[in-house]
Amino acid sequence: MKKMSLTLVLALLVTLFAMPAFAQDDMMAYPTDLTECEVDLTGETLTIYHFGDLSGAYAFITQPIVSALEDAISYWNNNGGICGATLAQEFEDTGGDLEATQSAYDRFTSEFGDDLDLLLLYASPDAELLREQLAEDEIVSVISAGSVEGLYGEDGQTPGWLFATNPLYINQFGAFCEYVAANPDTFPDPVIGHVTWPGAFGEAAVGPASDEFCTGLGVEVIDDPQIFLPTDTDILTQVQNVVDEGANIIYTNTLATGPVLVASTIVDLGLEDDVTLAGVNWVMDTSVGLLGQRSLKASGLPAVDGMYGSMPFQWWTEVDQPAVQFVTEQWAANERSISERNVAYITTWGFADIFVETYIRAANEAGSLDAVTGAQLRGIMETMEYEVLGSLLTFQFGETFRDAVENRIALLKFANADMSGPATGPDDALFLDDGNGGQLFAPIVIPLTDFQAAPNLRGGE
Repeated sequence: MKKMSLTLVLALLVTLFAMPAFAQDDMMAYPTDLTECEVDLTGETLTIYHFGDLSGAYAFITQPIVSALEDAISYWNNNGGICGATLAQEFEDTGGDLEATQSAYDRFTSEFGDDLDLLLLYASPDAELLREQLAEDEIVSVISAGSVEGLYGEDGQTPGWLFATNPLYINQFGAFCEYVAANPDTFPDPVIGHVTWPGAFGEAAVGPASDEFCTGLGVEVIDDPQIFLPTDTDILTQVQNVVDEGANIIYTNTLATGPVLVASTIVDLGLEDDVTLAGVNWVMDTSVGLLGQRSLKASGLPAVDGMYGSMPFQWWTEVDQPAVQFVTEQWAANERSISERNVAYITTWGFADIFVETYIRAANEAGSLDAVTGAQLRGIMETMEYEVLGSLLTFQFGETFRDAVENRIALLKFANADMSGPATGPDDALFLDDGNGGQLFAPIVIPLTDFQAAPNLRGGE
């Protein structure tokens, strides 16, 4: 494991728990060199349309989407707008119900049809539901991480109108298998079992393609996943089942309370020294580090301490990166909460940057905002190579790919009191006031690898 630098821990203290006030003159410049405006859009309004689960199982992750867009809109409107156009947002909470998702889509296309050329979605089931409708209506959609079916159709080979800024979940799992195979001292005789949610998101890493790939690397994968619901509170049976089948690594495609429940169950069964927990990029989220403090290991650290996951974008503690510096500054200036310092807040600022750059290019090409079409936006997204917020992630797809390629493997830990590395227990841990008279361990994410291409387990070119 790479040793966490003093800089990273100091960054944690400054960016996670301090909310300094910034004078306008002290604010840093926008980190991206946007395309120069050739068309004056003064008097126009550019609306960011989005809907999804803001109150159901995904709420811990998704609620900061609204906050980030509020902050991005405020930033741009206070700085002259987009080529003079005012930014706004229109959104709806579907609660994770697919009928509500369809209802929201029907309302949006009915009320905003002439302007609705680009839509932000949150979850794979929504993407699968709307895939063909988006194509028929020629509406481009951006999502953090879609499923194979949502992005490429039932045949897994047909690129649609959705673009995902994270690698496919099955590809993230393949990248984790590569990491396991490359570190035999840490993972001797590895056997992975899935304990995960059902459906398009939860079971996205499960299947013959990933099993075959990992087995070829010398990493055994148990065929049948153990499934639990986001509402479940007892999964002793599921965890015990995969362990009885030989698993010494449990992989979970869940978020927020999901990985926390798996981690606490491993601890409750006394398996923390025998079973390693890993998961998709969402397991590295701040919500997991905070929620995971309800259950402690024998070491006295939270049950999620030492969990592996993907990190396909820059993270908050990478303070040498201009994207992180800028978003941290905006988070602090807008007095956002600790829970909003998460994946969704920082990546939604990234989406806002993609939105702005794409519409500048489109307006330049079309000559006006009214002349911009969804087909034009799709063509721009297929051809542009763009460093989002200067460094956060790379937006580059082409005609055949709809998911991002680059990924990293990271580790969730908790900071020690002298800011020299991860804590080994409560005695040397950094504790901070939670604002309610209690204390929190300080969660940190430590990248273990550099960015590199994740394997393509979907198939195709």
